[in-house]
Amino acid sequence: MAGMVELLEDVARRLYALPFDEFVPARTVAAKDAAPSDRPLSQAIRELPKPSVAAWTVNMLTHHRPEAVQQLRDLGQTMQDAQASLDAAALRELARERRKLLGEAVSAARMAAEGRGRKISGAVATEVEETLRAATADPAAAAAVQSGMLLRVLSADGVDQVDLSRAVAVPSALGKLPAKPPTARSAAGAASTGGRPVPPHASGQPDTPEKPRLQAVRQAPRRPSPSVLDRALAALDEAEAAAAEAAGEAELRAEAKEEASAAFDRLTAAVTEARQRLQTLEVSLEAARKERIVAAAEAKQAARAAEKSQRSAMLAKERVLRLRNTPD
Repeated sequence: MAGMVELLEDVARRLYALPFDEFVPARTVAAKDAAPSDRPLSQAIRELPKPSVAAWTVNMLTHHRPEAVQQLRDLGQTMQDAQASLDAAALRELARERRKLLGEAVSAARMAAEGRGRKISGAVATEVEETLRAATADPAAAAAVQSGMLLRVLSADGVDQVDLSRAVAVPSALGKLPAKPPTARSAAGAASTGGRPVPPHASGQPDTPEKPRLQAVRQAPRRPSPSVLDRALAALDEAEAAAAEAAGEAELRAEAKEEASAAFDRLTAAVTEARQRLQTLEVSLEAARKERIVAAAEAKQAARAAEKSQRSAMLAKERVLRLRNTPD
């Protein structure tokens, strides 16, 4: 049985690394190839589910850009350690680093998918990011992503462990799933006792159970669990993203205001120049109008002089004619 499981894992890894549209035909071929020698294996191969597009995209990232997945897993482990120690400053810095790595990983996953014939929509990219974010919040989710046999989207709600039911094609390939890191209080308690449980009589008190109310009084104040802190981190991510967006909008508005101010100054200068040119044209127009009046008067005077000269010429002609017709 163990041998069949190993063979199934090997076949599954190869199938889930194929382009999306090649999965079903390749699964059919693999099942037929296994049928003559191992019918249970053939049936198990035939029953391997086809992944969702988002899960397939994550698998493409795992198979073709494994270093990106490993970076997210390492960052998640660092964040979980910081959560256990309640290091708020480190968590803020790690949240910024996670936002950067998630953006790079989603871009790499999109390129890996599109390079194998599948264009990724914005909705699918969002599901990919949600799955990769879950991998940074839960070691078991990280193992599922890193298996390369993911079937569906993963989601971290910030409270419970990530649900991995029917999330991996061959769950046995995950082995023993890692547990979430201990809280700061439990880690401190283990360190103080060298990792050994403290017997009830170690403090010198009788080995009798305390009343619930007395236990509640003696307990240290409850600190947020890592899952709650992870939810707070997600809210911090959103708040920082919103702040960055608002800052960007404010910068754009400031630039637009500067451009509008510069445009207003240019228009004001243009209006001033136009007014000056208008005044110059008005002066020229007035001078031309006066010149026209003078020219009109001179033309009228010249016309009168010409008319007078014409009459004088006609009178002179008539006198000449009379003198010719007069006898000596």
